[in-house]
This record gives sequence, structure tokens and C-alpha cells, in this order.
Amino acid sequence: MTGMLDPRLTPARPDIADLRLRDRVTAARYVAGTPRRVAVPSAPLRREPSPEAGLDTEALLGDAVDLYDEAEGFAFVQLARDGYVGYLPAGCLGPADPEPTHRVTALRTFLYPEPDLKRPVLAHLSLGAGLVATGAAGAYLETPGGYVFARHCAPVTAREPDHAATAARLLGTPYLWGGRTSLGLDCSGLVQLCLDAAGLPCPRDADMQEQALGRPLPLDRAGPDLAGLRRGDLVFWRGHVGLMLDAETLIHANGHHMAVAAEPLAEAVARIRAHSFGAVTGLRRL
Repeated sequence: MTGMLDPRLTPARPDIADLRLRDRVTAARYVAGTPRRVAVPSAPLRREPSPEAGLDTEALLGDAVDLYDEAEGFAFVQLARDGYVGYLPAGCLGPADPEPTHRVTALRTFLYPEPDLKRPVLAHLSLGAGLVATGAAGAYLETPGGYVFARHCAPVTAREPDHAATAARLLGTPYLWGGRTSLGLDCSGLVQLCLDAAGLPCPRDADMQEQALGRPLPLDRAGPDLAGLRRGDLVFWRGHVGLMLDAETLIHANGHHMAVAAEPLAEAVARIRAHSFGAVTGLRRL
């Protein structure tokens, strides 16, 4: 591979690469990605084609991907949402069409075999999952995979007006490295899930978010004075991110609490400086 391409975002291996990278990387062959779509409630994306490899991120039902290779039960893909590259279980993928018409807006909901809450559930769906509504049955949307309570969903064009409010709804969600569902989140997964709900494109990892999101705010690196922040602003450390609920309160998914937690920013800054990620590296306003 040549140049300074980020391997997290570059669909290339020594044996195969995206056709669009022919002039930028060296590979045995170049192929055009085949459009596919995630067909299960959530799918783990890993850096290596092994169930023992660590979780890099998660794709949700309805997410679009480009498929470059499939072997031994794993699919080498790039996620359309944020460009992330890795390996999904091949059985998680289905046809690219039709596109989702609705998304889940409840923190979590269920898929039923019939429009009846007493029926055994087929699956759990996270906030942000995409659905293809083919009809309505009373209080439920009909989808090819089953029925979902309609008031737990909204058209894909709907937007949450306040990404900080979405984050507050996720308080107490367990911390999960690589997680980006309402069952488990890491720091940048929380930010991405909330901005996705607001219709704002968002990279996956904290370092990418620090470079790409909003505009930078002045930062006094000589001291802990972080005055002037407001609701929705993002605070970055090396490898970590949180967002402000108000001028003084940070919400973030973190390993100290092992959950999405809200705490005074000053306390978080002092603890993080002392024990993990060092000083604040950046502030961004959307």
C-alpha cells in the first residue's frame, strides 16, 4: 500500500482491493464492490476474519455495505455509513434492495412474527436499525422479517433535533469496546449513534471525529479552564470523546463507569488526565 491511506477506511489487502484504488495501492487483483445490506439486527465488524478478533464496530439492520470478498464464513466489506473496513459474518448480509423506509427511534424494540405483543419475539432491534415497511397492521408496521410496534419507528427522513437529548436517553447503557447499539456503546459509538439520529454524518472513531466534525473551539492547554462550552459541544482526549449536556456536564461512554455516564466535566478532566488519556486535545461545536 502506498501513500498515507488509513487502513480503517481502505478496502485493500495484498490479494484484493477496491477497483477505485488501482492507482493508489498494490494488490493482486482489483474488483468493484458488490452492494449488499445487513439483514440481521446487528453484526460485528472485526479487523480479522476470526470470531476471536476484537470488535472494531457494529453494523445495524439495513446498513449498506460494499462486499469485496467472501471466504470461510466471513465477508470483507466497507460500511457505507462511515467507510469503515473489516470482516462481517457472511450470513449477516442480504440483498441491497429494497432500501429501508423506516428506522427504529426507540432505544430498543422487538420484531414479532405477528402483530401481537403476546407472541414470542423474533429479534431485538436497536435504536437506529433500518426497516422496510411493506404495510401496516393495527399498531404495527409489517416488514419482510416480521412486525414492529409503529410508534417505536419513524420514516428514515425523520431527524432528532437534539443529539444531546438522544445521548441522555442512553444513560446507563453498558460500555462495550466497538459497540454502537443500545445494548452496548463505546465513546465514539455513542457520539456516532446520536449524530446519525440527527441526520449528521459522523466518522466512527474519536480521532476521526475530532478532525471532521463541526468547527474547533479555542482550547487553553495550559490549564483546566473549559469555560464557554454549551450543550452539544464535543470534548476530545487522545482516543476518547464525550459530549456536553450543558456548560458543566459531560456525558460519555467510558471504561471507568463501564457505562454511558454523566458527570461534571471538571471531574472527568482531572480523572482522565491522571489515569488514562491525558489532557483534553480538542473541542468541537457542531
